[in-house]
Amino acid sequence: MKTNLLLLADAYKYSHYKLYYPGTTKIYSYLESRGGVFDNTMFYGLQYYLKEYLQGQAFTQADLDEAEELMHGVFGRSDVFNRANFEYILSQHGGKLPVKIKAVPEGTTVPVSNVLMTIENTDPRCFWLTNFLETLLMQVWYPSTVATISATIRNIVERYFAETADDTSAAAIDFVLNDFGFRGVSSVESAGLGGSAHLVSFMGSDTVEASRFARRYYTAQQVYGLSVPATEHSIMTLLGQAGESKVFDHVLKAYPEGILSCVSDSYNIFNAVGDLWGGKFRDEILQRNGRLVVRPDSGDPEKTLLKVYDILFEKFGFTVNSKGYRVLPSQIRVIQGDGINHESIPQLYESLKSKGISAENLVLGMGGALLQKVNRDTQKFALKCSYAEVNGEAVDVQKAPVEMNEGGEMIKSFKTSKAGKLKLVQEDGNYKTERQGESDKADVLQTVFENGVITREYTFEDIRDRAKQSRESEQKKLALTIN
Repeated sequence: MKTNLLLLADAYKYSHYKLYYPGTTKIYSYLESRGGVFDNTMFYGLQYYLKEYLQGQAFTQADLDEAEELMHGVFGRSDVFNRANFEYILSQHGGKLPVKIKAVPEGTTVPVSNVLMTIENTDPRCFWLTNFLETLLMQVWYPSTVATISATIRNIVERYFAETADDTSAAAIDFVLNDFGFRGVSSVESAGLGGSAHLVSFMGSDTVEASRFARRYYTAQQVYGLSVPATEHSIMTLLGQAGESKVFDHVLKAYPEGILSCVSDSYNIFNAVGDLWGGKFRDEILQRNGRLVVRPDSGDPEKTLLKVYDILFEKFGFTVNSKGYRVLPSQIRVIQGDGINHESIPQLYESLKSKGISAENLVLGMGGALLQKVNRDTQKFALKCSYAEVNGEAVDVQKAPVEMNEGGEMIKSFKTSKAGKLKLVQEDGNYKTERQGESDKADVLQTVFENGVITREYTFEDIRDRAKQSRESEQKKLALTIN
């Protein structure tokens, strides 16, 4: 049963049709990332909201009846919710929403403080509808923020692979960061949105819903979220500490070929690595047609990893690659999933690099920090009105607050919004927001929705290709800056 769109707005928005100044016929608003943790934002996820909630007949008479009854209860009065506004859309537009949405192509990485999306009403009687939809459409902040984090980490990984590894191919890097976040998200919808956002930059994932989501809403032509057999502590501790060796023996025999990941810190990670994996089972591991991936899951990540590698190098030996860094035999690797986030990852790689250890020895798992430890202010997303038409006159709309800082000084707020109808252009390879008519440069924003119809769709392949192009462009700019 489809969610009732008429109930997907903040309660106060139902009163706005009366509060806009008399004679208002047009409200035009834009979405931007005003700043935040990262200097750039990858735009992703809008197509889901268009397909799931807005396209076609967006609501029915039954939805209207339900909304009217509920909203009268919400306000405790009958003069706020205006049934006639929605009846008009049903009768005149067949329930299709008279709005136009333009957006940057999904998978594009844009510097903060630039327009990412615009929305405006196409029927003058529905001026109130533009910002009524803000509550729902603003939620694109979530997949965009996850996509941004994942892309940022991809750039970090590629940099350390370039410095310390021989194999820097996409195939080698696609599975370095694995999504372990399904159990930590707030809903299955979040798993699909956030999990698929990660798959724009990587392919390692235990969030199965992400792959289904990419197929359903972005017509993905293949499964992008790939995983491997892996143990958990309920398996490794089943026979107690005395039976740990028996469990290790069993799991090796359960999957004698291919990749097998084993959490190994149930009792003492260093004994497990030295006495069991690197001792009793060393020869069996080296003779496998596959790879054992050892997972520490407790302790200080940096110190623990360094000691684990010391033991593994001693027990299994190593080669030195063309860049002068040590590499374990291909049959043994390590995955670190505890304490992993966008800040700790470069620290771990830098620590390995300082000890002469190649980045190709390590893969990563990321849970809450990838899919759940984010919020709308991570990238300071906002949707603001910048243009209106009132009594036949065009009006530039802008908020420009001054605020008191911690020193008691009055300063211009970062919340200052843009004015006028906007477009996103490229100038010397860089994105820039300007007012419509300011130049003849082409608008990067594309019309994706108009009057109930999705006018442009992106496949998951389109988005991944675009994200790759964005990464390569940023890497070129960084190289030029360094040189």
